[in-house]
This record gives sequence, C-alpha cells and structure tokens, in this order.
Amino acid sequence: MLELKNIHWKTPENEEIVKGIDLSIPEGKLTVITGPNGGGKTSLAKLIAGLYTPSTGQILYNKEDITALSITERAGKGIAYAFQQPVRFKGLTVRDLLELSAEDTLSEDKLCAMLSTVGLCAQEYIDRNVDGSLSGGESKRIEIATVLNRKNAKLLVFDEPEAGIDLWSFSNLIKAFEDLKKQGGRTIVIISHQERIMEIADHIAVIAEGKVQTFGPGSEVLPSLLCKDKKCACPMNSIKKEGC
Repeated sequence: MLELKNIHWKTPENEEIVKGIDLSIPEGKLTVITGPNGGGKTSLAKLIAGLYTPSTGQILYNKEDITALSITERAGKGIAYAFQQPVRFKGLTVRDLLELSAEDTLSEDKLCAMLSTVGLCAQEYIDRNVDGSLSGGESKRIEIATVLNRKNAKLLVFDEPEAGIDLWSFSNLIKAFEDLKKQGGRTIVIISHQERIMEIADHIAVIAEGKVQTFGPGSEVLPSLLCKDKKCACPMNSIKKEGC
C-alpha cells in the first residue's frame, strides 16, 4: 500500500501547490486522481515517483518510509512512472528501451504484442531512435508500453496517459488497463480527466486547491463529478461549475 501523510510541497519560488494531502492508495487496485487544472495532481504524481521531495510530510510504500528516496531508488522498489511529456533518448532505439524495461531480450512477436497495446506496429518502430524524430503522441505511447511491461514494477503511475493519443489507440490503452486489473498483483495510479478512464477505476480521488476533496469507490464518486445534462465535457461539475 502507498500512504501519503500530511504531504506539503512548494515550488522553488515558494508557492505552495500541495497543501496537506492525506491519502492511502489501495494495493492491487486502480485509482484515478482527478480534479481541476492547477489543483496539484501532477505535482502529487511526481512526489509519488520521487521527482519531487515533499516540503513536509511522509510517503510510505509497503510500510517503508521512501520520502527521501530518489526516482531511481524508488524504481528499484517497483515504482514506475510515465511522464506527461515523455523523455527523449538520443542513440537508443525502441527495441533497446523495451528490452531495458523488460530486463530481457525480446522476440519480434513479444515486441509486437507490447507495442500493439498502445496502437503501434512493431515492424515500423522497433529500430527507430527514441528521439526528436518521433511525434509527441508516438513517444507517449512508447513510454506507456515500457511502463506497462516493466518486469519488476508493482506500482504504476501514469500522468495523463490519454494526452496526444488518438481515439483508436486510446481504446487499446483502456483495454490494457482493464487487462492489468484482471491480472491483479499491481497497483495502478492514473492522473486523468477522462470519463472513460474513471469508469474503470476502483477508486477515485479528487484533488483541488492542493487538497483531497473527495476519495471513495469509483462507482460512488464518478456520478457526482459528471455534468448532469451530459452536454458539456467538464467532469468536474461538483468542483468548478463554471467550467461546464
């Protein structure tokens, strides 16, 4: 289980973004963290991954205090993170990246299976460099594939995985998340505004103004977030009505 205890975080400019978050992420479940833009969701994801260190508070993973551990140290403990804006790797091919994540040499059939989950054809991508020659959407999908297939990853954190992905690939991604849920054994945390992703969540946490506003079973929280007339795209009706 992942436990966040009274987490505060400030920017280098001393602006407080995360303002005392207490949250327990259930083990082996899919939890979606949602809320209005600027509310602290991505900052919280980076705090979980180890990219940021809390100003105050404590982060426990399987009852171990990991508050001061780096992203590399947390990766060694099974925490995997997919960036909202993927990192580029000059001189590294897609095959190299996937084999590093899987910690194994992979056949073309296996590579094809890994990339097909995010809507990419292995034959077109395995020998391409993970650099600026890839579009933002392509980089995003490849990074998601590496996280989904990380050999030792037990806690998977995805920051807006739907960003830059076309509708067909998004449907594949939803299926991949559903398959992960069925397999069990992994805890999944997704930062998202997408109703379709929230529909498959076991739990939903709503973060606004740097605090947890709501947390509970997805089947209970989601109806309170959706716009009643279904005509507007804003899933944050209970928090920011003027957005609809």
